[in-house]
Amino acid sequence: MYSFLKKKFIIPVVAATFLFIGSSFKDDFFEIAKQIEIFTTLFKELNKNYVDETNPGDLMDKAIKGMLASLDPYTVYFNEQDVLRFKINNTGEYTGIGALLTRKKEQLIIKEVYKNFPADKAGLKAGDEIIQIGDVILADYKEEASNLFKGTKNTKIDIKFLRQGKPNTTQIILDEVEIKSVPFYAKIDDKTGYIVLARFSKKASQETKEALEQLKKQGAERIILDVRDNPGGLLNEAVNICNLFVAKNEIIVTTKSKIEKHNSTYKTTQDPVDTQIPLIVLVNDRSASASEIVAGALQDLDRAVIVGSRSFGKGLVQRPVDLTFGTQLKVTISRYYTPSGRCIQALDYSKKDQNGMAIKTEEKNYTAFKTRKGRTVYDGGGIQPDIEMEEAKSSPITNALIRNDGIFNYVTSYYYKNPNLGSKIPVISDTDYADFKQFLKTQNFSFDTETELALKNTLAIAKKEKLDESIQLEYQQLLSALQKSENNLLDKNQKEIKSLIVNEIIKRFQYQEGLYQYYIQNNAEIKRATTVLNTSATYNSILKT
Repeated sequence: MYSFLKKKFIIPVVAATFLFIGSSFKDDFFEIAKQIEIFTTLFKELNKNYVDETNPGDLMDKAIKGMLASLDPYTVYFNEQDVLRFKINNTGEYTGIGALLTRKKEQLIIKEVYKNFPADKAGLKAGDEIIQIGDVILADYKEEASNLFKGTKNTKIDIKFLRQGKPNTTQIILDEVEIKSVPFYAKIDDKTGYIVLARFSKKASQETKEALEQLKKQGAERIILDVRDNPGGLLNEAVNICNLFVAKNEIIVTTKSKIEKHNSTYKTTQDPVDTQIPLIVLVNDRSASASEIVAGALQDLDRAVIVGSRSFGKGLVQRPVDLTFGTQLKVTISRYYTPSGRCIQALDYSKKDQNGMAIKTEEKNYTAFKTRKGRTVYDGGGIQPDIEMEEAKSSPITNALIRNDGIFNYVTSYYYKNPNLGSKIPVISDTDYADFKQFLKTQNFSFDTETELALKNTLAIAKKEKLDESIQLEYQQLLSALQKSENNLLDKNQKEIKSLIVNEIIKRFQYQEGLYQYYIQNNAEIKRATTVLNTSATYNSILKT
């Protein structure tokens, strides 16, 4: 009986408490208290009277997440399992298997295996589908599957998996896993150092400093800092990384909010490592948040040349708020502004279009700002590089291939057809590319572009309204035309797609380190950055020094 009452009444009270805490930021306390009481009463009566057995925890989880979905995608509720993953992302340390997992269509797929960690030692490969962990068959398990890999160091876990459709077994021994913020650094040539900053966990600035100092000891006289594909992380680490290259007491970022206590100015607090060494920062459309703080601040202070493609455009700051029962709210509390005063947020989540999507700031509405030396920079749409490169931009068709694992699945097949490639650099010929296109066709690959999804949705509605027979011919004609257009885009963007296929193949055989080794000799953005750094006149003219 106690358990029943706990489910039926305590959870609504917890939710009410959670909402009440949030109410301290509002002026209209009566309206908030009224809505809390309505919700609490509704939740209690629903669970008490509904015809079938309910799961209060699941209902509450969905209710909270549904409410937050109307705001921005960064304000999210974390249940106990989510909190653990959030802490891992911020610390980079945990006990586990050392692999990137993804669950799609009820399948648990290994996306990447990290070198010399438990999954690698157990012989697992990218593309393997895990079907059983211990005694748990994943087809019957609806919870977060990665929880089954939790345990103390040296815990042994038996797993079953499918590889190319064939069942296999292995045993994983859990161990401490540390995900590096700086997974790679090296010299490109006698005088140029290269640092990959992949994430902003709590050791990001320490690892970046160590890499910078080591490269300088090895004779590096100029640096390329690569934050491409870096989704961000801890704001203070972004400030500390800027501090490696700029003097003490410089303003790096300012946060502004309707709540006074969230208004802050973040300055450098330490002595720098080197304020004069020529510096280039690489960005792309997947460089976000803290990555944009670093790139934007160094650009505004005329301390670095930015190379690549326009960054993602996330100018919002979040903070975690601890709730009851080990849960947490990550809430957007402010916007951040670079030293010149610009906010580079691309989407306005307070304004939605007819489809409920946030409205993107149009380029004609960008506001101009000035760097310290008078160069013009703009807000509103991410960090615009000083040197923009077409090769650095992602086409929509390529993004669809990445999002829906078209390249990933093809490379999995390629890997087992070419087991002896080893450390060789693959060459994707026209014949190979034709094979790739045929693979997509054979697998009935769906690009799921907005146009394609809208077309499929139209047919689904027509079937519901029993109108599908009358439009079937037109539907097929439109679908055929769309597929032909997608095929043409595959040909048009062949160079970009081939490059991504090569990257994925190298990562399968040589891990991340091998891919970065390949980059420093072959990547277009790195080559361009190296050329600029090797030509002082070009570098100085960009920064007006």
